[in-house]
Amino acid sequence: MIYPNRLKQGDTIGVIAPAGPPELANIKQAIPFFENLGLHVQLGKHVEQVHGYLAGSDEQRLEDFHQMIADPHINAIIFARGGYGTGRIVPGIDYDLVKNNSKIIWGYSDITYLHTAIRQLTGLVTFHGPMVASDIGKEDFDEFSGSMFKQLFEPTHLAYSEDISPLHVLSTGKAKGQLVGGNLSLIASTMGTPYEIDMIDKILLIEDIGEEPYRVDSMLNQLKLSGKLAEAAGIIVGDFANTETKLSSSLTLEEVFLDYFANLDIPVMSGFQIGHCIPHFAVPLGAEATLSTDEKALHIASGVK
Repeated sequence: MIYPNRLKQGDTIGVIAPAGPPELANIKQAIPFFENLGLHVQLGKHVEQVHGYLAGSDEQRLEDFHQMIADPHINAIIFARGGYGTGRIVPGIDYDLVKNNSKIIWGYSDITYLHTAIRQLTGLVTFHGPMVASDIGKEDFDEFSGSMFKQLFEPTHLAYSEDISPLHVLSTGKAKGQLVGGNLSLIASTMGTPYEIDMIDKILLIEDIGEEPYRVDSMLNQLKLSGKLAEAAGIIVGDFANTETKLSSSLTLEEVFLDYFANLDIPVMSGFQIGHCIPHFAVPLGAEATLSTDEKALHIASGVK
């Protein structure tokens, strides 16, 4: 794997919107957060563009991404928001440019598609964490979530235990492997494409928002029938927000997880505050991780060098 260089005081982060259009007021609200970390902020040329549910055309969003990657004065790219659209630009990405100009790339939700494509085509470790407009620029953004950016300034071993949130064992065991995944619906959308997620001997992270239990069931069934779940070394279940069902009769989300995970011969735990939630525990994707149900803990190696 390729590990991006750590940040230092005086570095510049680039903010772009590769998916949906961000609230510009929220971006402005977030800038002091980065300034307090000793960082400068540079906005992408097209970050204010709106093209329906997209932040500008595919060409504009791709141009912003390539410009930030190629600019030697930009030390990290932190995305403004998710939404929808990154899957539309992944075929046009210059992956050699990304590999030869490796830098911190940080976001989640729809950014899962970018994380997966970049990791598999370049070997670059990227970061699943809160974004500029959709999280940092809002009033409920909390100190714990903000503290997760410290891992970008110094190689940091991350440990998640029940000191952070209650964890629930769905299948016992211990596993070691690269941490991959992110948003479940985006993971499922890579299936059958050149960017289909590789789960072999990996620890899979899943999280989502706004998906009823039957929809989560459908996506997990797709991963099961395709053989993906059987390939994983372990699974961590992050936050599933706003999943209340509109059906008169439904399985609970917990019952769905048990149906798919309880009989797997790998460790599976749920309850991780990773995803569309506050607090938000940010993690490096592609870094080595260890999941142990005996310890009820997840350990992740540093994502920077």
